Amino acid sequence: MTNQNSKGTALITGASGGIGAVYADRLAHRGYDLVLVARNGDRLSALAKRLAAATGRSVETIAADLTDKAAIGKVEAMLRNDARLTMLVNNAGFGATAPLLQADMARMEEMIAINVGALTRLTYAAAPGFVARTNGTIINIASMAAIAPEVLNGVYGGSKAFVLAFSQSLHHELSAKGVRVQAVLPGATETEFWDIAGTKVAQLPSGIVMSAEHLVDAALAGLDQGELVTIPSLPDIADWNKFEAARQTMMPNLSRAAPADRYRLERDLAIA
Repeated sequence: MTNQNSKGTALITGASGGIGAVYADRLAHRGYDLVLVARNGDRLSALAKRLAAATGRSVETIAADLTDKAAIGKVEAMLRNDARLTMLVNNAGFGATAPLLQADMARMEEMIAINVGALTRLTYAAAPGFVARTNGTIINIASMAAIAPEVLNGVYGGSKAFVLAFSQSLHHELSAKGVRVQAVLPGATETEFWDIAGTKVAQLPSGIVMSAEHLVDAALAGLDQGELVTIPSLPDIADWNKFEAARQTMMPNLSRAAPADRYRLERDLAIA
């Protein structure tokens, strides 16, 4: 095993299967050493052995439940203190398809803890070191539900809207300090996500389901092209650019001393 020509080390959460495992494969083949994090230690170990043998990269594993304070603390400590780290892939998370009124609240709280809480804590742990070294990449896996919350469970959509907004804010704050940020917005992807969410992937129209391999390859192509937001399924990037331009146009008018005319009472208009 050799670490020659390494691009540094990428820490990937939710790495035991699906999108996370494909990121591990692709990044190892790109020359990154890896730290793989997930709950399932046996699956992590098997993946680590396979990737190390296939690529010659160093592959470490951390079996951790990111809702457990002690477990996530171990991952945070590595992100804060290990100068080898040059990339964080915040992939851990899960979703739901049941409407809010049919959802289990304890499960929704767990979703927020993983999709929002763990992602925020790990980013907060990694960012100072990346800034100090003026070198680092943060990839946050959001969802198309971030901009289409009507499609799936509202708590899931809300959690992924947070990931998108958080990524945009991080880019604004960190891009001039040598830190790359990318938010990836997958559509339906052929992974175990759907079993956990409560709908079998086989029940979805085949025309809307992308393989995890195609998803990650497209996301990494977007990263190579310098995209802040990558939507692998979107045929025409001009559609996103229009969406973002509309947001930027509204921004200067979102906080003003006087209400918009459509909300003002007749007496206020007469005084004006």
